[in-house]
Amino acid sequence: MAPSSGTWRRLTAVAAEGVASGTPYMVGTKLLQGWLTASGVPLGLIGLLAYAELPYTLKMFWAPALDRWPIPWPDRRRGWLLLLQLLLVLVIAAMALLRPSQDPTSLTAIGLMALLLALVSATQDIVVDAYRTDLLPERERGAGAAATNLGYRGAMLAIGAGGFILAGRSGWPLAFIGSAVLMLLVVPFTLTAPKLPPIQHQVSSLRQAVAGPAREFLHRTGPGRALMLLALVLLYRWPDGLLNVMAVPFLIQQGFPPEVVGSVLAGWGIGATIVGTILGGILFARLGMNRSLWVFALVGAAGNLSYWGLASFKGGMPALLMAVGLENLGGGLVGAAFVALLMSLCNPRFSATQYALLSGVYALSRSVLSGQAGFVAEGVGWSSFFLLTVASSLPAFLLMAWLTPWNGDGAKGAFDPAKDPT
Repeated sequence: MAPSSGTWRRLTAVAAEGVASGTPYMVGTKLLQGWLTASGVPLGLIGLLAYAELPYTLKMFWAPALDRWPIPWPDRRRGWLLLLQLLLVLVIAAMALLRPSQDPTSLTAIGLMALLLALVSATQDIVVDAYRTDLLPERERGAGAAATNLGYRGAMLAIGAGGFILAGRSGWPLAFIGSAVLMLLVVPFTLTAPKLPPIQHQVSSLRQAVAGPAREFLHRTGPGRALMLLALVLLYRWPDGLLNVMAVPFLIQQGFPPEVVGSVLAGWGIGATIVGTILGGILFARLGMNRSLWVFALVGAAGNLSYWGLASFKGGMPALLMAVGLENLGGGLVGAAFVALLMSLCNPRFSATQYALLSGVYALSRSVLSGQAGFVAEGVGWSSFFLLTVASSLPAFLLMAWLTPWNGDGAKGAFDPAKDPT
């Protein structure tokens, strides 16, 4: 049966919000990293930008407030979305006024703007996730997840490829202006998106919104296993975080022009990620969650190892394409299994807050655990650094041996509807 017009409207809306989520994240990471590297800012200082991503880790602390105090027009979610998206347009446009240099005043201003961008963007992500969850009926959630991912990857392509190409031809400030325009184009989609139905059980207190999810998770898993599960969530994608924060500086220092870096990372890389995501879904259905977690993590480690090969043996454009392709193919596979793991740990009654908590824990691997990556790379050199990123996968494998054994059929501590007392 062909999808109805209402289905297409909903899928278009969540795809547009995927663009809204991907745009500021790419601006605050890849685009800003490229500008700083091209401006001669030391690697160690560029690596410190990972700490500006802390709002993505801490967003669960203010997520309940967005449920408690909605902006009612156009509806309880889109009111916040409109406000936050207009703020993002202003922040991204203002970043075009920055002038990167090694001057402490300049670096402080850049750090504060990156932090502000991440704070508004992380808050928007909370509302985007909530709007998608509230809007889509169960039968459309698979297609909705794909539409969101398509929008997010589209933003990555537009900012990563288009932004870098624009920077190479017309200067970095114009690349930021173009990113702000892309963000502004989402606003009409948000205004005309389908309206949410009235909520039946309005959250009446912050305590109600905060206490229940954590209490249920601890009761279900037990304190010891809860800590181990959180450690697995933290460490499973740590190799990704270490590589991502240094990939652009490494490639530019290797002599690849910004236009080439942007085209390969965004075009070729995103294509490989999409292939990995699709392949991950197919293999996941056959392997199950536990074996997928193991196999996909091994492929992800191989992607990091390919950067060691590029650093050690050079190889030019063919080696660059192979390294970026394998890294992003592995990233797509790892992402598919990781999202399934997070979903399996959430009780549907508290999925919004529990998922925000788990995704916040994961974000620590991109910020706190990866913040010293630049200093490590400076200290040991690129080849040894990439070997260390491969070794960083070992703690997750040790945790998986206990929590998600090869012959198991789910994580120990995952939500089981049959055992839910309610």
